[in-house]
Amino acid sequence: MRKSTDLIHSIPADPLTGAISVPIYQTSTFVQEAPGLNKGYDYARSGNPTRTALETLLARLEGGSTGIAFASGLAAIDAVLKLLQSGDEILAVDDIYGGAFRLFTHIYEKFGISVRYIDTTRAENVLDAITPATKLIWIETPTNPTLKISDIAAIAAIRDAAAPDVLLCVDNTFASPALQQPLRFGADLVVHSATKYLGGHSDLIAGAVVTGDETLGAKLKFIQNASGAILSPHDSWLVIRGIETLHLRMDRHCSNAWVVARFLQSHPAVKEVFFPGFTDHPNHAIAARQQEGRFGGIVSFTLHDDREEAAKALVCRTRLFCLAESLGGIKSLVCHPATMTHKSIPREQRVQAGVTDSLVRLSVGLEDAADLIEDLREALKATELLAAKQTTATT
Repeated sequence: MRKSTDLIHSIPADPLTGAISVPIYQTSTFVQEAPGLNKGYDYARSGNPTRTALETLLARLEGGSTGIAFASGLAAIDAVLKLLQSGDEILAVDDIYGGAFRLFTHIYEKFGISVRYIDTTRAENVLDAITPATKLIWIETPTNPTLKISDIAAIAAIRDAAAPDVLLCVDNTFASPALQQPLRFGADLVVHSATKYLGGHSDLIAGAVVTGDETLGAKLKFIQNASGAILSPHDSWLVIRGIETLHLRMDRHCSNAWVVARFLQSHPAVKEVFFPGFTDHPNHAIAARQQEGRFGGIVSFTLHDDREEAAKALVCRTRLFCLAESLGGIKSLVCHPATMTHKSIPREQRVQAGVTDSLVRLSVGLEDAADLIEDLREALKATELLAAKQTTATT
């Protein structure tokens, strides 16, 4: 059975009523027949049938044994970090999501957990960086926002040979399980901001962790129950609804992103386009293998006028690309990472990772690609005008 068909039919009808859509069990507690004798649920923090349906679906999507739905993507990341203890070290991708950087550096370093940021696009860098204190390798592939690609299988093999007890966690938000299943390549854990492609409609905040290790899954479930970072029944239902069209949406996201990336590549105001679908992308072949020949719905680019002012002029002029945080929804979004998603990262470190002052990130939605190109063409005129004024002022 093909993946899209299997996904749609993996959610059974409700056994009590025959409802073809998963019911929303909007309850905080469950009646017990006797103390400790219940029908699988006692208190909604510990479990809820709607959330269970989502978690089962998440595990199936990623090819894991345990899925856990959280109140946000950062809550999911936080739960993974709670597997560590004081004195442990994290090796993290250098081009990391700003929220993860903030959590790693400003929260967990206070508790004695150190983090080193490395270029994981070269797998040998991971081998060189592993120390006896290393307990977690954290990668995003593709990364946010420069779309760097790491070879999950190669990093997993290095970990297995050098330090088999080290956990390998992959943030799969940008690819989604429709394109990439990191557990297949040797990852121990997969995390998602389910707010993005899994939900797909910019109408919820949610996170997820999936693992193929049942012992690890039990630890994470305990952490979630103890910490309380659960997803509500209604938001669980919204994610389920979004996942049911995930494969269909990703087809359009990918095809639109390809067209937009090609347009930007030929525009005179654009200096560099970050898109793993291009054959000259440093790890194009790895992306093609890991992502089943598709390259996602995100495109980033820099301007020849490498100033914040130039990027801001562009992002404030688009009409169809809405200026907003987040990504992965049906409507196209644009953001300026240096002053938005990656503002918490020191400029020197940000620029070193490739997130320059003029870098713009596009989340390409489901609109007609021709309309999106026309929107960008008009917005880029603002940057060209600003660059011309700058040239005049300096001559």
